[in-house]
Amino acid sequence: MRILIADDHSVVRQGLKQVLAAEFKQAVFGEACTGQQAIDLAWKEPWDVLVLDITMPGQNGLDVLKAIKKTRPKLPVLMLSMHPEDQFAVRMLKIGASGYMTKESAPAELVGAVKKVVSGGRYVSPALAEKMASYLAMDVQSSPHERLSDREFLVLRLIASGKTVGEIARELSLSVKTVSTYRTRIIEKTGLRNNSELTHYAIQNKLVG
Repeated sequence: MRILIADDHSVVRQGLKQVLAAEFKQAVFGEACTGQQAIDLAWKEPWDVLVLDITMPGQNGLDVLKAIKKTRPKLPVLMLSMHPEDQFAVRMLKIGASGYMTKESAPAELVGAVKKVVSGGRYVSPALAEKMASYLAMDVQSSPHERLSDREFLVLRLIASGKTVGEIARELSLSVKTVSTYRTRIIEKTGLRNNSELTHYAIQNKLVG
């Protein structure tokens, strides 16, 4: 078993390795602390599974997932998040993730999740699966945020979390002008008028934790 772990916090990487090494005794581990490093390692070496944090410096997990799926479409990718956002999980699974779980649940569920995605299955926690089922039962096309691109969706979430345009630009490694352009598109597509309305909408639709 060859397992690549991508997270910008060394303590988190070591914790995940410890949990997995206890079950997979002969496992070989690789580590990446940035999105680009994860992409490079996924391309250069063969892996059985990638455990990928959504929030990565330089490139976020969503962009990393897309890049890796272009070069290694069969590599199972298990996404890790700080929050159990069901609608964000849906987007990740749609673009190729094999699983989605929270860091909080990782110690208890990680081994089972890795086994499932390596065998070709998909994994979400029972609690998250229930939330996703309720969400998918709705007519999602009627929701304004479903018109947003993945990048616009990320910017909306960050605006709703209270971050300024400058802070968002730094976090996503974009220019302030580009982030402002995304914000304008979000407003046009959703019909909302300002950051206050965007934030209210995101909270109401459970787009942020």
